Formats: sequence, C-alpha cells, structure tokens
Amino acid sequence: MIGYVTLGTNDLPRAAKFYDALLGEIGAKRIMEDGQFIVWSVRPTRPGLSVTKPFDGKAATVGNGVMVAFQVDSNAKVDALHRTALRLGAADEGAPGPRGEGFYAGYFRDLDGNKLNFFHAG
Repeated sequence: MIGYVTLGTNDLPRAAKFYDALLGEIGAKRIMEDGQFIVWSVRPTRPGLSVTKPFDGKAATVGNGVMVAFQVDSNAKVDALHRTALRLGAADEGAPGPRGEGFYAGYFRDLDGNKLNFFHAG
C-alpha cells in the first residue's frame, strides 16, 4: 500500500551520504533525484524512502510520534544495520532486541532527528 515515505532534511548532501551508506546495505539505491530531493528503493516498483528540502523553504523539523520502519530478513541484520546507523552518526533510540513475541527491532534517529527502525518479524 505504501508507495514511499518522505523525510525532511536541512542538509541534502549530508543526508544523501548517510542514506547511501545505510540503505545500500539492504540493496537500496537512488532511483530518482534532483537538487531538492532523493529517493531510494530496492526496485522502482517497490516502496521507497525520500529525503527532501521542504517545499516552503522553511527549516525541516521532526514530527513527534512519526517513525519509518524497514523490514529485514533476520535479527542479525537488524543488529548490523543499527550498528551501521550509529557508526554513520545516528543517535540510538532503542538498542536492537525483542519487542513482544516474534518482533525484533532497533531504533535510531538520523542526522536530522527523524526516527527510524529496522525490524524482523517472525
């Protein structure tokens, strides 16, 4: 159902470097970009993540309670991607671990303060 999720950034080159490295680990690459935004996906027909400078020209801010979650195929991948995010400068928002039966996730905030997680269900 979801086509893509967009997060605001105040520094597009910095966000690009962060997401190129992080999302590259799950096979995502840039599928669309211009001077205002970049979109990553594992395939153009799959959901994607976009970062953009706000259209109104004002500063990007973080939505309280908003989070983007990426599903991966193992708990070990959650652990590895969480470590990568922190190594790239993200802030820890919850170490990887079980969150209820059959759900394993690690939470972090990107360089602009947006909250994301990688999770494995099953």
